[in-house]
Amino acid sequence: MRVAVVTDTTAYLPPDLQSALRIFTVPVHVIVDGVSYDEGVDYAPADLTADLRSGKRVTTSRPSPGVFMQAYEQIAQEGYDEIVSIHLSSTVSATLSSADIAARSAPIPVHTVDSETLGMAMGYAVASAAQAAQVGEPADVVTKVALERARSSSMYFYVDTLEYLRRGGRIGRASQYFGSALAIKPLLQLRDGQVEPLARVRTSAKAIARLEELTHEAISVMGASAGIDVAVMHLAAQDRAEQVAERLAEHGPDIARVIVVEVGAVVGAHVGPGTIAVAASPRPTGFPGVPSAD
Repeated sequence: MRVAVVTDTTAYLPPDLQSALRIFTVPVHVIVDGVSYDEGVDYAPADLTADLRSGKRVTTSRPSPGVFMQAYEQIAQEGYDEIVSIHLSSTVSATLSSADIAARSAPIPVHTVDSETLGMAMGYAVASAAQAAQVGEPADVVTKVALERARSSSMYFYVDTLEYLRRGGRIGRASQYFGSALAIKPLLQLRDGQVEPLARVRTSAKAIARLEELTHEAISVMGASAGIDVAVMHLAAQDRAEQVAERLAEHGPDIARVIVVEVGAVVGAHVGPGTIAVAASPRPTGFPGVPSAD
């Protein structure tokens, strides 16, 4: 029984990791002043940063069911027997809905999974699911591995401004921060698939320090015997992200590995340049770790 793992481009997995684990990826769409692009295919983070800073209108759109059907048909033609299709939180995107529609008519069984998260918090879950598939586990086990890792992960992020979240309608309960948004540096979390407020901090330096503290607090209660993977994600903030990664690695004995990843256009359009996010993800028992992405 061969099981294929599918995800979307908001997992932000390093390309060599996707290749090593044979992960199939469906691009989410980015729309700039009415022109549609495929994230990670013909539209890069640098394009997004330039467009946002120049004031262009940037929105996002789910892949169509037809795009998912093409991917599922290709996978069936390659000899796979079943598919586990893992996607970003259904509360912030209708991507999972498109996957569900396509799954009903796919040539082989497709099991869709709402990760209830995004970015590398989802990416690590996808990677572990792909590991399980590679060693011959059935689709129900692959699905279980993905769900358990995604839902045991934490994700916190700092944004320079809430304006981009407001524009995209993804602000959720963090809307309570409006009115003082210009005077604060907000810290947010993704919890149960929704953006929620964590803290209001007066300076970016204090906000980043608090972000690191929150990550260590989350790690301290995870208790993963196989270690914990950490990804520091950013948009147009490489230097600051690398500094955060270095500090986390130095002071986290339970951390197995820290990587730095730039988010793509779909997430970046909603958080804006300067964002720093940290995902901490316990490695599941039986599938400890993923191949190096260095």
